[in-house]
Amino acid sequence: MRQLNNDEIRRYSRHLILPEVGMAGQRKICSTSVLCIGAGGLGSPIAMYLAAAGIGKIGLVDFDVVDFSNLQRQILHGTDDVGRPKAESAKETINSINPNVEVVIHNTRLCSENAMEIIKDYDIVVDGTDNFPTRYLTNDACVLLKKANVYGSIFRFEGQASVFAPHLGGPCYRCLYPEPPPPGMVPSCAEGGVLGVLPGIIGCIQTTEILKLALGKGTPLINRLMLYNALDMKFRELKLRRDPKCPICGDNPTIKELIDYEVFCGIPQEPVQANGHPDEVDVQEMKRALDNPNLGIKVLDVRDPDEYEIAHIKGVPQIPLGLLPQRFTELDPNQTIYLHCKSGKRSLKALDFLRQQGFKYLKSVKGGIEAWSDQIDHDVPKY
Repeated sequence: MRQLNNDEIRRYSRHLILPEVGMAGQRKICSTSVLCIGAGGLGSPIAMYLAAAGIGKIGLVDFDVVDFSNLQRQILHGTDDVGRPKAESAKETINSINPNVEVVIHNTRLCSENAMEIIKDYDIVVDGTDNFPTRYLTNDACVLLKKANVYGSIFRFEGQASVFAPHLGGPCYRCLYPEPPPPGMVPSCAEGGVLGVLPGIIGCIQTTEILKLALGKGTPLINRLMLYNALDMKFRELKLRRDPKCPICGDNPTIKELIDYEVFCGIPQEPVQANGHPDEVDVQEMKRALDNPNLGIKVLDVRDPDEYEIAHIKGVPQIPLGLLPQRFTELDPNQTIYLHCKSGKRSLKALDFLRQQGFKYLKSVKGGIEAWSDQIDHDVPKY
């Protein structure tokens, strides 16, 4: 472990006077490397506080670009960063906080082909992702490489955190969630929303766990799942145990290498169709239907009421996807219906449901109201 220079002693002085940290502990922190998977909501407070604490090397895995809708919670990025790669924007912010920290950018999607190679060079991995394939991928790679996986997730007003580390005597993510939920069952933050400060709270808890692991102090969240409800301002804790039948960390593991996590989570790659998706129309077709009532085509918005209040298309009625099972009888099964949502995902789900009820003439509007705003009416706000 390297020595601290005078500038670093001044920078970390509030750590150094903690008996549990001191000079030896701060040298441990400065000698630790952490891979942060995701530079978004959770990754923002994690990376910033790790940098402030003096973690020696921070790796950032993110292939996305900054969007206006990120700014409400992803404090690594500012208004001027919109359109920039998140990893580059994050590196700049981290360097401004602490130029002594080495920042390594991995401007790529973490996948089965690159995960082992990327993760192996870091001491600790922190999961700041927002999708199930990457969570299972991160878990399996960490188990195989014997790396601590500091987990966190957020949704709306609730969050959870834990430390998955079978090599330290605890369970892994698969012990808690042996199977992923059905595709589309759990809405993303883009679909369900998230309180902007929530990732700050959960991300700071994850960062605390990282520093404890680096120091070898305290009681980490191994064998425990911490649950947080922001509306009630309540924390709860669940005890976790390693599953001896777990396929990757159990007594007789069957997973010896990384698998196809898109398929495992029920999201197989669909082949690109030359003529587009057979159940989709574009927003130009939707406009034609709205401009020509004689065509007899009904356009239906299947988003939630709060979204409808933010942005809607004049004259288009609404039945939220969640209420379709109770209200589909309001629709004519013999009429052609164009279904639209925010981006085109929920409208395809609505199409599948209505088809099961005997509706034959259905189309989902590709790109939803976002495409309408981009291509038809810029006055319709995007959110």
